[in-house]
Amino acid sequence: MERKKLNVGCGADIKKGWVNLDSTALPGVDVVHDIEKLPLPFADESFDEVLCQDVLEHIRYVPVLRDIHRILKSRGALTIRTPHFTSKNNFIDPTHQKIFSVNTWDFFAAHTPTYNKRIARERAYYFDFAFTRITARRITFEHGSRLFFYNRLIEQLVNLSPRMQEIYESTFLCYAFPAQDIIVVIIK
Repeated sequence: MERKKLNVGCGADIKKGWVNLDSTALPGVDVVHDIEKLPLPFADESFDEVLCQDVLEHIRYVPVLRDIHRILKSRGALTIRTPHFTSKNNFIDPTHQKIFSVNTWDFFAAHTPTYNKRIARERAYYFDFAFTRITARRITFEHGSRLFFYNRLIEQLVNLSPRMQEIYESTFLCYAFPAQDIIVVIIK
């Protein structure tokens, strides 16, 4: 049986084999819907996989995550990509409303690989929904030019462990070597 997948806020990034959802009727968009107008137009537990790539920084994201949790099947995967709080992209795009740390997502998962597990446990009462666990978390860095030749090494070092990510974000290193994005995979 083919897995059902949803590409939320797809814009022009149309993915074949996915339900592509955007607020604008661009070519290839399957469902035109403003994701902040909830509920999303899908039944409970409709999707095996949901992708939110460069979307959540533009909106009030907690209610949207709650509704994605509703439409995601049990053990389904939510992949999120947002700019890291040190990314220049946060300040270039005037429509960005939120900034994120790699640890932001720990608040939404019951079992996290974070260095500081206490944070998620102490704040479990914040929301009336929870994903089970985070299975992947990565901080990415710009690789596009020779100017940033060292970023490949920095990216490898930072992503060695949740502890290294914590050290990076908690020290001068994040400002000396600004990141680009955060990518997490969260399981329902």
